[in-house]
Amino acid sequence: MFSDPTSQLLERALTVRTEKHQRLAHNLANIDTPGFRPVDVDFEASLAAATAEGAATTRAGHIGHGPDGPVVESRGPESAPTADGNTVDLDRTMAALAENGTQYSSTTKFVQKRLALLRYVSSDGLG
Repeated sequence: MFSDPTSQLLERALTVRTEKHQRLAHNLANIDTPGFRPVDVDFEASLAAATAEGAATTRAGHIGHGPDGPVVESRGPESAPTADGNTVDLDRTMAALAENGTQYSSTTKFVQKRLALLRYVSSDGLG
């Protein structure tokens, strides 16, 4: 919509947050799938890579960085496999969804305030 760096960064941030939400929801959908390994999006790395590349995209909605995109396999003690080999942790995934939702909401509020400021400036401060 706008070509200034701040607007582009906000757009990228919302795109990465949306991708992260989709991956976390995918993990929850596969909580009972034997052998399933959860995936996540590293927000900071994805945003930094997208910013460094100028957000080049190959298709709509593609963040456009790295051969594997922003998805990384979840690892660590929090994802110990169950008897069927599934490593999705319900509590951690729900907490990550809640945190990501809060961050997305905060970013959209920032976008709204920025648009309101641009509207004000474009009207010469007359409302």
